[in-house]
Amino acid sequence: MKVFTYSEARQNLSKLLLLAQDEEVEIRRKDGAIFSLVSKTQENKSPFDVPGIKTKATMQDILNAVQKLRSS
Repeated sequence: MKVFTYSEARQNLSKLLLLAQDEEVEIRRKDGAIFSLVSKTQENKSPFDVPGIKTKATMQDILNAVQKLRSS
């Protein structure tokens, strides 16, 4: 784990973010407060990837409903 002062962190933010991708980074302020910087993992998931639902509707029921809505 790398430790930086607040001033060092401000001056080297880009470097800090790169380091945080691989390991935890600590930032210490003059008043003694300590902050931890850790990278979050990104999910490669589409927002449209939702679980399906069970229904008794048939394909024909759905097509009829769509046709009815379009003709209104």
